[in-house]
Amino acid sequence: MPPSRSTAPRNMLLSVLPRESFARLEPHLEPVDLPVKMLLVEERAPTPYVHFLESGLASMVARSHPDGEEIEVGHIGREGMSGFHLAHGVDTTPHRTFMQVGGHGLRLAGEVLTRALAEDEALRLLLLRYIHTYEVQLSQSALANGRYNINERLARWLLMSQDRLESDDLPLTHEFLALMLGVRRSGVTNEIHILEGVGLIKATRARIQILNRAGLEDLAGGCYGVPEGEYDRLIGVSLARSAS
Repeated sequence: MPPSRSTAPRNMLLSVLPRESFARLEPHLEPVDLPVKMLLVEERAPTPYVHFLESGLASMVARSHPDGEEIEVGHIGREGMSGFHLAHGVDTTPHRTFMQVGGHGLRLAGEVLTRALAEDEALRLLLLRYIHTYEVQLSQSALANGRYNINERLARWLLMSQDRLESDDLPLTHEFLALMLGVRRSGVTNEIHILEGVGLIKATRARIQILNRAGLEDLAGGCYGVPEGEYDRLIGVSLARSAS
């Protein structure tokens, strides 16, 4: 069940908003369940709502037309929101966003957000800073896909998922991991076996358990950490979990 409206928001963006800015949005925030596969943003269609996630994990996916090749380009968890293209005055996007791991969040009508952004400088500045951190995440995904091997990229995505789900036990399917990495499902299975073999993870059906975060960070190297550092610097909340 989603939390009641009286509950303090777990979404990081909402939690750091000035009190006056949050009070402007609060009457319009609707707690909603966000089940697996729920579509938050449809590609090339008007976006009626934005969602401030409080749990779960959403994926932004880029898809080519007309051949339908697709790859995940970014994650959204409780550090962010879906539909942020509305903050740029853009009503549609060629990317779609859907829930990969079910959770809950707070839904806000797009027209309410647009009106609030025009009237509230603190809200506008915060969301623009968040969008910057997401753009950095997108650029780092391009860098990882072009210059790092599959093991390093898999380590990066697992770390990013762990940051957002706040758990060592990740409900991630091989299908999802294949979408993240842009490889065939059989290729994902091989890479998972390699990480298991060196004691970094343990894989069971539709789940990945993180056993050694520090080892994953070493493996990911420079393709992990830059967006997380920007989020900490600009939003003022640490996104990345500390290695135990």
